[in-house]
Amino acid sequence: MRNRLRILTVASLVLTGSQAFAQADSTVRSQTPMLDYETPKRYIVNDVTVSGIKYLDPQMVASMAGLVKGDTIMIPSDYVSSTLTKMWNQGIYSDVQILTQPVGDSVNVEIVLKERPSVYNWNIEGVRKGQMKELLETLNLKKGGPLSDFGLNSSKDAIRKFFREKGFYNTEVGVRLENDTTMENVVNVTFVVDRKERVKIGDIVFEGNKALSDRQLRRSFKKVHRKSINFFRNAKLKEKEYEEDKENLIDFYNSKGYRNAMIVKDSIYPINDKRIGIALTVDEGNKFYYRNLTWTGNSVYETKQLRDLLGIRRGDTYDKKTLHKRLGIGKETNPDDMSSVSSLYQNNGYLFSNIDPGEVVVGEDSIDINVKIFEGKQAKINDVKILGNSRVNDRVVRRELYVRPGELYNRSLLMATIRQLNQMQHFDPEKTFPGINPVSDELVDISFPLEEVPSDKFEISGGWGANMFVGSVGVQLNNVSLKNFFKKSEWRPYPHGQNQQLAIRGQTNGSYYKAISFSFTEPWLGGKKPNSLSVSMYYSDESDAYYAWQKGNRHFRTLGVSVGIGRRLSWPDRNFSLYHELSYQSYNLKDWTSFIVENGSSNIFALKTVFGRSTVDSPIYPRTGSDFSVSVTLTPPYSLFQKNIDYSDPDLPDNKRYKWIEYHKWQLKAQWFYPLTNNNKLVLMARAEMGYLGSYDKNKPSPFEGFDLGGDGMSGYNVYGVEIIGLRGYENSALTPNSYTVDGRRDYARAYNKYTMEIRYPIILKPSSNIYALAFAEGGNAFRSWKDFDPFLIKRSLGVGARIYLPVVGMLGVDWGYGFDKAVGSNSRSGSQVHFMIGTQF
Repeated sequence: MRNRLRILTVASLVLTGSQAFAQADSTVRSQTPMLDYETPKRYIVNDVTVSGIKYLDPQMVASMAGLVKGDTIMIPSDYVSSTLTKMWNQGIYSDVQILTQPVGDSVNVEIVLKERPSVYNWNIEGVRKGQMKELLETLNLKKGGPLSDFGLNSSKDAIRKFFREKGFYNTEVGVRLENDTTMENVVNVTFVVDRKERVKIGDIVFEGNKALSDRQLRRSFKKVHRKSINFFRNAKLKEKEYEEDKENLIDFYNSKGYRNAMIVKDSIYPINDKRIGIALTVDEGNKFYYRNLTWTGNSVYETKQLRDLLGIRRGDTYDKKTLHKRLGIGKETNPDDMSSVSSLYQNNGYLFSNIDPGEVVVGEDSIDINVKIFEGKQAKINDVKILGNSRVNDRVVRRELYVRPGELYNRSLLMATIRQLNQMQHFDPEKTFPGINPVSDELVDISFPLEEVPSDKFEISGGWGANMFVGSVGVQLNNVSLKNFFKKSEWRPYPHGQNQQLAIRGQTNGSYYKAISFSFTEPWLGGKKPNSLSVSMYYSDESDAYYAWQKGNRHFRTLGVSVGIGRRLSWPDRNFSLYHELSYQSYNLKDWTSFIVENGSSNIFALKTVFGRSTVDSPIYPRTGSDFSVSVTLTPPYSLFQKNIDYSDPDLPDNKRYKWIEYHKWQLKAQWFYPLTNNNKLVLMARAEMGYLGSYDKNKPSPFEGFDLGGDGMSGYNVYGVEIIGLRGYENSALTPNSYTVDGRRDYARAYNKYTMEIRYPIILKPSSNIYALAFAEGGNAFRSWKDFDPFLIKRSLGVGARIYLPVVGMLGVDWGYGFDKAVGSNSRSGSQVHFMIGTQF
């Protein structure tokens, strides 16, 4: 019998869900005298064979093993064991053996393998269908590949992490392997998930803190909170958010002067099956104060100017976060903040400027700050590129830009450009991020990658208003090109590209009410300056024919036309605007008791001026900025000129008293948007408005243009002759005082005020739809006269709601509100009310 030397490595594949594959230890056995490991012998490889495999190429396996006929190897040596390790690391074998048979100075090598099974199908049990799809996409498991313990373990860890992010911190994941019945050495793998109960944070405790209380430290956490009665706070533990909040904790300590504060250790421990706790041990260190503050490298701006802008004085508590925020560096950089030192430089072309605050510790509690500034050269704009616009003409987009080739780079103008592009409503505001590409140390290219979204609206809707159902049909085209209107080739589906707006709308409920309106706006009259031209016409007819078979005996007909000119102002800044409108309205009434005047024709010739300022970043879901306007509408003071008419005469006929209506109307509106979270999703909106309708002659009050307060604002229903002001939590008109003339004819409110606060959170922000939820607090009131006006006498309400914006339809919404006060003429509080909304309301 030939002498045979065997070097054997064995690993067993155990097909269970929890047992991993393991490599067996190498052993050396021989039927000849024991090998002398201190004096290994050199052998020439005579032959290499591969056995035990069915699906792999033996020659390829031998080549990958590194054993080639004719090579010289030492036996015993590390060479064979390294070859074993190499083959195990391929992860495709469940058993590896290398057998050697010396023949004189030569050796025959046999590689005996057992292939791992391949996976035919992956499945996950114990999860919802949508979750399984999401998990399989995240795990990226491939069919047909070899089964490996690493793949199984890493997938189980990923599944546990997936559910930990959703609050299921005790999730258990098992594995079930089943042999496929149709193919050999093939298995189906199923991950068995038991989420257990959702776990929330029961407590967050701190150790080592002396200067700051546990309560203060908990408040520094922005996203991780313990369970409390505040249902707005999320008490689930998400590891990524927890890591961010640990950084927030250190930032909070730094803001209080504790420069060297650190987290020594932290741990997560179970409280019970549904609660976990977080324990953090901190080392606060000493509290530090600013001593000397010096500047080096600045030549463009004087040190005094920079020091005043920074606003830090000797002896102030050290605050790293505020320091970086006022310098405009690091993670505290805010592109919208124009009051930082960085903004001062970048608004003057110093794009490549760099600010580095060096810190030197002095003694036990003092810090010297040396702000080193590298100013660099002023950068000019080399080129401005517009990308992604196909329906809006390039020239139309470029005229909205405040950044132009040849001019100095200015960050404030860049941010103003982004707001202006968003206001056009043709592009997705979530993706309007400019690219800034330096060409040299003095030139920079700016690109605006735009993603067009549908902005036209087609409306077919029905709504309830004025105790009736009103159907509406309308179309609003927001990108019309009037100059191509008569070019047949440009109708795709209509001549577009010039950003002109055209809207036509009709409403009716059949016999009682019908209305039609038309409007056209040219935003750049003449094409050279942003001076807008607006033209509108409308007609409505209301009667007492409430049913189709009735013939109306009373009516209220309105005909109106207006022309407006708007301007964007450059002073006090470019966010201001001025709008003038000249309008004519004709009212024809027959036995109509909704106003002071019941019969005859009345005419209104008015001039309206609106002065406003807007820095709102987006018209659909604003996150930052403000919008305010003050408007005044004046008619000619006919009563001052008509000396031959005695308006104090109670017997003066209405057709003389109200043939030409006179009034002066004042309104003030303001709203603010402020993000409450770092990702700018949770937004606070605050709004205030007031209005007053006055008369030149107390004997000739205007029957029209008064205020009607309460309800949904008659959303989607055009009402002329009166301004409808919505206030949720109350029925329509419920807060308008019951003011009537001696003969019983109605007079509307002459003054009103309204205050609103909303907290908004987006559910979907996509070009196809925008959906957000809101909670609101609202208050307001209406008054018979300016003497009765009291800004603090309000009717209050609370509620929740939702908004959905569809590009084709516009804004739709529903609100539930609870009115805490009594409506006019009621003995009980308003209580629960549901409101529906169509269109964007101010």
